[in-house]
Amino acid sequence: MSVLVKGGTVIDPVQGLNGVLDVALRDGKVAEVGSSISANSSEEVFDASGLIVVPGLIDLHVHAFWGGSTYGIDSDVSSLSQGVTTVLDAGSAGAWNFPSFRSHIINKNRTSIYALLNISTTGMVFRNDGELHDLRWLDLNHTVEQGLQNKDCILGIKARLGRVQSGKNDKEALKISIEAAEAIGGFVMIHIGNSNTPIPQLIDMLRPGDVVTHSFHGFGDGTLDSNVDVIQSMKEAQSRGIVIDVGHGSGGFSFTAAERALSEGLFPTTISSDLHINNVTGPVFDLLTTMSKFIHLGMSVSEVISRCTQFPAETMGLSNIGTLMVGSNGDLTVLKLEDGQFTFHDRLSTATSIGPNTWTPGMTVTSNSRLSHVLTVKDGEIYKPWLP
Repeated sequence: MSVLVKGGTVIDPVQGLNGVLDVALRDGKVAEVGSSISANSSEEVFDASGLIVVPGLIDLHVHAFWGGSTYGIDSDVSSLSQGVTTVLDAGSAGAWNFPSFRSHIINKNRTSIYALLNISTTGMVFRNDGELHDLRWLDLNHTVEQGLQNKDCILGIKARLGRVQSGKNDKEALKISIEAAEAIGGFVMIHIGNSNTPIPQLIDMLRPGDVVTHSFHGFGDGTLDSNVDVIQSMKEAQSRGIVIDVGHGSGGFSFTAAERALSEGLFPTTISSDLHINNVTGPVFDLLTTMSKFIHLGMSVSEVISRCTQFPAETMGLSNIGTLMVGSNGDLTVLKLEDGQFTFHDRLSTATSIGPNTWTPGMTVTSNSRLSHVLTVKDGEIYKPWLP
């Protein structure tokens, strides 16, 4: 199969490309990037004039264990069809149920799915199930065993450190998570927001390459905290190699929190959706909507693209994705920057007790632009979801 995408504005931050070019893909790889590439040998030619051509998008935080977790969603339907060719599942499965996740989902989906193993062996079987309230569910040996047996797709460890998920065990759970990650040669991603331990203390425990997700949440202990300089703590962490991730989710993103952070110079390293079954119909919808929100907040299109291509690929330690460099994986996305009037929502969460959260509407904004999906090329083939 050979595909030629002609005349689009190619944005590839890895190569410093931002201009009108053609991209040829053959045998599942990027074969050529340049001007006026001949279409004679291409089986499919797509005219991308007036459109944006980028490496296949990468979503660093999703929940893809469809059928095995109450959060799970089919990534081929929710991500690949919207230009996201690679996703990182953030702890949907633990050591007990990861074999099922791999066998039934990871090995069968067309979307490239990588995973962070939940430090709780139960994973995220139930919604807000408090998987870290009982430390007996943290089996270090079994977790390391699964991580080593699946090094091709398990990239690290996920720990949800909010009060609902971990109670008073957040620091101990993080300590065990780091130990497991070191044993398998991976990184740790921590979920923050309404945590028992002040966020700066949790961040101080992290190593370069580890990830903080829900960094722009609307809880009082985040970037809106007036008593603790969380923004300064995050900026210092980012300077020593900690990845500051968005992780929008149902309650992990606040326009007010993000505006304050950006105004003080704290920009996300990566932009991710935390897409799952409970937010795919709003307020998240898809990664492109989350990206559009940061364009609305003042980031440039190329800055936003880098947060969904180059930087997540670097975080995951994968050099064959996130770029259109010749020889890289044949994953490509064509987007349109639409003009108009578009409504975006965030969502704030109010947790009244240790238990299910009560979700309250947050801010609604009207933007004059948004990114929309036009075409996905996965492994060198145009993705046509209407075909078997």
